[in-house]
Amino acid sequence: ELNARIPILVRTQDETYYEKLQKAGATEVVPETLEASLIMASQLLSVLGMPVSRIVRRIQKLRNDNYNTLRHYFQEDVHSDIEKPDESRKRLMSVALHKGASAIGKTLEELELEKSGVTVESNRRNEDVMHTPLPGTQLKEGDVLVLFGTPEDLEHAEAILLNG
Repeated sequence: ELNARIPILVRTQDETYYEKLQKAGATEVVPETLEASLIMASQLLSVLGMPVSRIVRRIQKLRNDNYNTLRHYFQEDVHSDIEKPDESRKRLMSVALHKGASAIGKTLEELELEKSGVTVESNRRNEDVMHTPLPGTQLKEGDVLVLFGTPEDLEHAEAILLNG
């Protein structure tokens, strides 16, 4: 009431008083159970082999549907990135090869990830890091590959590594 320009963020245990807090003037109400659920869902989808970029999009959509303040940020961020040329959109992404990943036992050459538009920058295996691994490198469970490419190309390469 003293200053309507001051944002008021409220963390709650659950959504019990969500509407009451918003009506009382809260700029944003963040229920801990919602955030915990989103994190659990993200982990589950990752373990099931869903590409990270798809998980991020789904979680962002859920947050957009629940948080008014964040809704505008995420929409602007997604649209502005798509407008940029491919070279400026390229980024690094790591992909962990968990048990059951399709790429386990295959070589980088067999996977032909460069045809997906990505390069393999490194492979971390236990404590060792192989920078620019050779095409004949056979992948093992627990390897963590660092890929470089556009978000779409990275999603495609991740799907190849995890699901074939």
